[in-house]
Amino acid sequence: MSKTIRIGTRDSDLALWQAKTVQSQLEKLGYKTELVPVKSTGDLILDKPLYELGITGIFTKTLDVAMINGTVDVAVHSMKDVPTALPIGIVQAAVLKRAETEDILVHKGNPDYKKPCTIATGSLRRQAQWLHRYTNHTTTDIRGNVNTRLQKLADSDWTGAIFAKAGLKRINVLPDNYEVLDWMVPAPAQGAMLIVAMEDDTFSRTACAKLNDEETALCTHIEREFLRILEGGCTAPIGALAEIFNEQVRFKGVLFSLDGQTKIEVEQVVSKANTIGFGTDCALEVLDNGGRELMREIKSNLKK
Repeated sequence: MSKTIRIGTRDSDLALWQAKTVQSQLEKLGYKTELVPVKSTGDLILDKPLYELGITGIFTKTLDVAMINGTVDVAVHSMKDVPTALPIGIVQAAVLKRAETEDILVHKGNPDYKKPCTIATGSLRRQAQWLHRYTNHTTTDIRGNVNTRLQKLADSDWTGAIFAKAGLKRINVLPDNYEVLDWMVPAPAQGAMLIVAMEDDTFSRTACAKLNDEETALCTHIEREFLRILEGGCTAPIGALAEIFNEQVRFKGVLFSLDGQTKIEVEQVVSKANTIGFGTDCALEVLDNGGRELMREIKSNLKK
């Protein structure tokens, strides 16, 4: 174990927490490690919604380049930010045990949803699901790391802003004034952390494989397969959640129009032993039920 594994990470509080978690687990196994923080394009451009930037993997590209150039050996990501197709030469090394998957609304105290409200989110998925449920509300874009978004909410006249619960809990900034949006289907792989490595780096891949959680890896694979077949990337309003209960996998997936008025969903259960192609089958059901036309409409509208 003489090699030092250089762990690449974004330099936000949450990304550093994730990387340090991986670092701690590797070092407990006897490996030497070093953190290498970098800034991603997604962290630098904060004045445009993500979908307007038109870049798949905007939070991961910088680290991909660092790995390919040999600056870092592995990279740690929020798995929901990672494109379903990894760059050539880069492979999935481990998926860590998943945290909570729920979205939450951080608000300013007892919101009355019957009245017009303004809800902040930088996610088309969250926007569409909110507008589907609350047709008289409006949404506004919000960008930046977790702390920046919390401050923007505090400084605004918005009713609330939507966050992933796991992210706020991980860096101890979860406020008291929030509610769990248990009706909102999360992003594929939300709450999971992914380690990627170079395909030919046997040492790093072997080390990281010891951190892999098989059930989380299976569920996130199904969710990301569903996303890949729908061709959503990071831009379309797509939610997916796979959960394991008593050797069965329960899956729920949704595709919304941008305005939230159209919803196509699928719910299926399969044996844990028969999950090959399960995400694909669920995606094809959505596509066959109007999803192909809806995806064309979404892509057309996002190009305008």
